[in-house]
Amino acid sequence: MTTSPLRIGHLVDSLDPRGVAAALPDLATAGPDAGFEIVVVALARTADPTVERALDRAGSASIELNLAPWDPRGVLQVVAAFREHGVQLVHTHGARADVVGSAAARRLRVPAVSTLHHIHDEPADRADHLRRTAKTLARKRFMTRTIATSLLQRDWYRRVAGSMSGLSVIPDGALDPGASTPEDAARLRRSLGVGDDEVVAVSLAPMRRGQGQDMLLDALAELPAEEPVTVVLGGDGPLRPWLESRVAADPALAGRIAFRRTTDPIELLKGADLQLHTTRHDTMPRVLVLGQATGTPAVATRVGGIPEIVTRDTGALVPVSATRIAEEVVRMVRRPELRTTRGAAARERFLQRFSATHWADQLDEIYRSALGLAGSTAPADLDTPEPAGRS
Repeated sequence: MTTSPLRIGHLVDSLDPRGVAAALPDLATAGPDAGFEIVVVALARTADPTVERALDRAGSASIELNLAPWDPRGVLQVVAAFREHGVQLVHTHGARADVVGSAAARRLRVPAVSTLHHIHDEPADRADHLRRTAKTLARKRFMTRTIATSLLQRDWYRRVAGSMSGLSVIPDGALDPGASTPEDAARLRRSLGVGDDEVVAVSLAPMRRGQGQDMLLDALAELPAEEPVTVVLGGDGPLRPWLESRVAADPALAGRIAFRRTTDPIELLKGADLQLHTTRHDTMPRVLVLGQATGTPAVATRVGGIPEIVTRDTGALVPVSATRIAEEVVRMVRRPELRTTRGAAARERFLQRFSATHWADQLDEIYRSALGLAGSTAPADLDTPEPAGRS
């Protein structure tokens, strides 16, 4: 007898492809083989249809509610949307979605699961610290389970909540795009007008404060003029005009840097020899996972959850320093065999740890346990172990 798939309702603030919804089409694709289907409800609208279209291609419904922040009608509208689609469990992403989703789940009499996507480790003052602690304790009370995407989040949660009870660590995954090929590299080189001897690096971080593009430009300005490297900045955001202006004003940078707006980072990653991710802070950046999927080695700053993605086998971790970034870029440019070895290790790490199939299987175990289905894992067995040396 065939068992019907579970119906899981995912609640996000919006379907903005630069936000937490970006990975949901991959989950929608992998979910049915794991035993569940998803429907995605967004509290606000976005002008970019990328995620909506991807969910539609994956066969998942998506609903945008167009609610103002903290609109009191939100809970009832979410309840109506999830009820219409027969949702059996609510999975929330983000502070606003946590509040609305937990209330909607109680009205629907179904369990609620929440994923932590950010941490707030430096409260502004004591009142701010108390507010954040209260939110975490409320999450622990109203959510059946909390999912951290990184060990960094795990440690933060333990400090605030006092235990690991009800917490699992599951990094977001991605569909396998396949490893890059020589044809992919040749296609990108042709579009850039560079030869086969040029090393092409890409940076795909969003162009906003804290993402380190200013530091990356400083690093590229330090490169010896004869280094055969072209860098593609493929992100977008409010800092883009400033970055374009700075590059245009510096002939050395202008000759080395190209800007490309793209909604498909895979295309750039498959054609690149190297990925640069020089942020000042980050949790678990999806673009680094995608880079590993294509077998692209990385030079990344050692901050946040990045060391949980990039290892010394799959790339290079450097301090937040333009000079150190420049030194490592030169090293990778001059050693093609190192890029090849690290690229192969990156691809293997993706398949073992970050594939959408692995992600969906882990979430299915969470969902079935939360619903108390026969044969499901006991909740305590899903709790992440306490860090070594702690009681």
